[in-house]
Amino acid sequence: MTTDTPTRLLLEIVSDVVCPWCFIGLRRLDRALETLRDRHPGLVVETRWRPFFLNPDTPPEGEPYRPFLDQKFGGSTAVEALFQRVREAGAAWGIDYRFEAIQLRANTLAAHRLIHWAQQRGDARALVERIFVGQFQRGEHVGDPAILADIAAACGHDRAAVAAYLASDTDAEHVRKLEREARDWGVRAVPTFVVDRRIVVPGAEDPAMLVTAIEQALA
Repeated sequence: MTTDTPTRLLLEIVSDVVCPWCFIGLRRLDRALETLRDRHPGLVVETRWRPFFLNPDTPPEGEPYRPFLDQKFGGSTAVEALFQRVREAGAAWGIDYRFEAIQLRANTLAAHRLIHWAQQRGDARALVERIFVGQFQRGEHVGDPAILADIAAACGHDRAAVAAYLASDTDAEHVRKLEREARDWGVRAVPTFVVDRRIVVPGAEDPAMLVTAIEQALA
């Protein structure tokens, strides 16, 4: 009796946890993977989250969220229009954005370190989702190591181990190196999906585009 060896493919998702479109991209990715499982039962897609720093100059303790956006986008009217566009896009994917709950613009190094830590131990999908929920629906300061430890614990990780890890500098330079590597690949905006290190899909695109890219890599 023989057993068919499954086809394995690497899908790397370059994202930042303070990017609202990356949350939508996550949900669209889920839909694409469902389609692929139906079409290719023997396909195993290994997803790996890679860091990107949208605002690398953010202080470690964070800074007020709305004043930063007002300055970046040219005033409150422009920001509200942006929020509305994202809310409408997110609603189609079951995401209720609550931008008004966000008080601080977070430095995301600690969050990316936590995701990296989790990926060494298994699938980080649930953790990534929970960090997005904390950022965009609960108004949690996802740059705060204590809050990140709580989030990790809610996802089944050992809170004390996570707190000790985040209190150290372990993997900080490695995560920065991974971020620089993504920029060396040409990534300038997130989310960006990299299939088998050969095909790049920028943006939170329709699931069909991700399916097509992955099927191209299988050809």
